Amino acid sequence: MTPKVRNLQTEILSDNWYTLKKISYEISKEDGSWSTQMREAYDRGNGATILLYNKEEKTIILTRQFRLPTYINGNESGMLIEACAGLLDDNNPEDCIRKEVQEETGYDISHVEKIFEAYMSPGSVTEILYFFIGEYAKSMKTSEGGGLEDEQESIEVLELPFHLAIQMMNSGEIKDAKTIMLLQYMQLKQILD
Repeated sequence: MTPKVRNLQTEILSDNWYTLKKISYEISKEDGSWSTQMREAYDRGNGATILLYNKEEKTIILTRQFRLPTYINGNESGMLIEACAGLLDDNNPEDCIRKEVQEETGYDISHVEKIFEAYMSPGSVTEILYFFIGEYAKSMKTSEGGGLEDEQESIEVLELPFHLAIQMMNSGEIKDAKTIMLLQYMQLKQILD
């Protein structure tokens, strides 16, 4: 049974960086009665992520940067290894991810392949993330990357053998969910085998 929702009421709790909403609503139960519930939802917009790979070299491009939420939740250095990603803002997912690749990694790529989309934390965050893969070559490197100064980004670009990234995922050195999903996709599809 698909539940029905009625009497949706939204209160803005914070609109500082992104929007935190408190939402009360009634939801239908299987027996036909209604239950009143209250939840908070964080709306930061939708995003896109990509795993760049080189078939000849069997390498991938990842990034490393400081992530405050991981730091305050036990990551001693706060540094996180992850796939290139960014918020869509006013772009479509394909344009967004090409722009993010250039800003973060310094590569100009023309072809990206969408592989799936997923809600990353549907219990509290509205974001849907669009997942891509794309081939890169050394000749596509046009800048150092590293992110944008006005966005206070300080991103280290990592080129790693694919097998090493899999080992890092298995050992827990790579803990970022989107990156794990992309690495497992590449592994399942045997793209670099």
